[in-house]
Amino acid sequence: MSTESPANSSPDDTVVVVGGGPAGCSAGVFTARYGFDTVVFDRGNAALQRCAYLENYLGFPAGIDIDTFHELMHAHAEEVGCELVPEMVVSVSRDDESGFVVETQEGRRVEAEYVVVAAWYDGSYLRDLGDEAMFEMHEHHGELEERFDPDYPDDDGRTPIEGLYVASPADARSAQAIVAAGNGAHVARCLIEDYRRNRGYPEGVAAHYDWLRPDAEFSGEWEDRDRWREWFANEVGDDYDADDEGLADLREEYIDRAFDTARTEAEVADLSERGLERLVEVIGPKRVLDAIDDGTIHEHVGEPTESGDERPIESNHE
Repeated sequence: MSTESPANSSPDDTVVVVGGGPAGCSAGVFTARYGFDTVVFDRGNAALQRCAYLENYLGFPAGIDIDTFHELMHAHAEEVGCELVPEMVVSVSRDDESGFVVETQEGRRVEAEYVVVAAWYDGSYLRDLGDEAMFEMHEHHGELEERFDPDYPDDDGRTPIEGLYVASPADARSAQAIVAAGNGAHVARCLIEDYRRNRGYPEGVAAHYDWLRPDAEFSGEWEDRDRWREWFANEVGDDYDADDEGLADLREEYIDRAFDTARTEAEVADLSERGLERLVEVIGPKRVLDAIDDGTIHEHVGEPTESGDERPIESNHE
C-alpha cells in the first residue's frame, strides 16, 4: 500500500478503521463489501484478548479459543478486500482537501474520507481533531483519568465531526464480543447510508442491505427492470422528480446492485464449498483432523486393511 492512500484509490472512497477487534473487523467487512477501499489498523492489543475462552459467540457450538477467533476475523476482513495493517494509530487529523489524515507510530500516512473508531485505548490519537467534548474524566481504580467519552457519538455511531464514526467504545454495546461485532456492522451501515444520501439517494432508498438473494427472486415480474423502476418511484415518494437525470442514474445504479446480488444454485454451491475450504484453511487441516475420531476418518476414506479392517491412515492425525 502507498504511504499516502490505498493503491488505486482516492480519499473519497477510502475508509480507515482504527481497531481490529470484533467491532472494527465487522465494520470493515461491511464497508469493503460495499466497495470502499478499507484499511483496518490493528495494534494487536484488543480487549477481547483478556478473555480466557469465548463461549457465547453465535455459530461456535462449544465456543472457540481467542487466538483462532482472531485469525478467523482477520481472514474474513482480508477475504472481502480489507487491508489489515498491524500498526498503532497515533494521530487522526482533518485536511480540507483530503478529509482525514491518519498516521501510525511507524510513520505510515493514509488519507481517507471516513474514519471508524473501533479501539478501546484512550482515544488520545483523536486530539488533533480539536474537539474537547470527545473526552471525559473517569474514575478508574480510585484514580481520575481521562478517556474517550462513549456518549460522544449518537446511538448509530455518528459524531458531530462529519465522516467520523464510533463503533467502540460504546458502553454496553462493547461489553460482549457478539454485541460489539453487531454494533460495528450497524455503524458501518449508517456510514454507507450517509454516503448514499450525500450522493443524492432519497430517504426511502438510502439504506443499504448486504444480502445475497437466490436468483429465483428475480423471476416473473421482478426480472423486468421496469417493475423495479416502479418500486423505486414508490419508495422515493412524490417529493422527487422522477424525470430528474441525477435521480434516474441513481435508480439504475440501485437496480444494478440489486441484480448483482442474485446467485444461482450452482453459485451458492460454489460459495458454500469456498466457505468451508477457507474455514479449514484458517483453522488448519491438522487441527480439523485431530478433532475427528479415527473411526470416522477410516470410514470416510473407506480403505480396508489386509485383514478386512480399515487400513490405518498415516497422516498428521494422531
